[in-house]
Amino acid sequence: MSRQTLDTDQVVDSAAALADSEGLDAVTLTRVALLLGVRQPALYRHIDSYDALIRALGLRGREILASRLGEAAVGLAGDDAVRAMGRAWRAMVGDHPGLYAATDRYPCAGDAELEEAVERVVSVLGQALAAYGLADVDRVHAARSMRSALHGFAHLESGDGHPHPVDLDESFDRLVDLLCAGIHQMVPAVS
Repeated sequence: MSRQTLDTDQVVDSAAALADSEGLDAVTLTRVALLLGVRQPALYRHIDSYDALIRALGLRGREILASRLGEAAVGLAGDDAVRAMGRAWRAMVGDHPGLYAATDRYPCAGDAELEEAVERVVSVLGQALAAYGLADVDRVHAARSMRSALHGFAHLESGDGHPHPVDLDESFDRLVDLLCAGIHQMVPAVS
């Protein structure tokens, strides 16, 4: 019998697939080892602990999110960019619900790599807001507001937190309209 060769990416890939198909709570080191056809102790050569695995999933989720947001905003500006990034955020959560859930499971504060991953998301949002002509500090505030609103909606939607029968797509479009209107209110008046 040949010995299975693993690397960290394979461990994280396997955990990510499990998280996305069955939910983040289904991810255990035992399940990941079983999926990879190895014994659980073999995982410790590539991942220090369960917490380290969840951290890696959260990092990957943020990397995918930042990438998708950037791709969505290419060639767009203003409200069109905000709307495209909103759709991209929501689609990422739909495509990777387990990875997205992991972004809330491991604390970022004090972890330079995770803090940088969050900053990349905010930076991508902020760059797409350049066309509004906001002052730098206002652009940061607007990007943080967008992140909070889009995250909140997507988080609630993925957890069945919107049980009311009103159309979710329309609610999301109205949320994005509110964001755009709010950003316009931040634009300095031209004299």
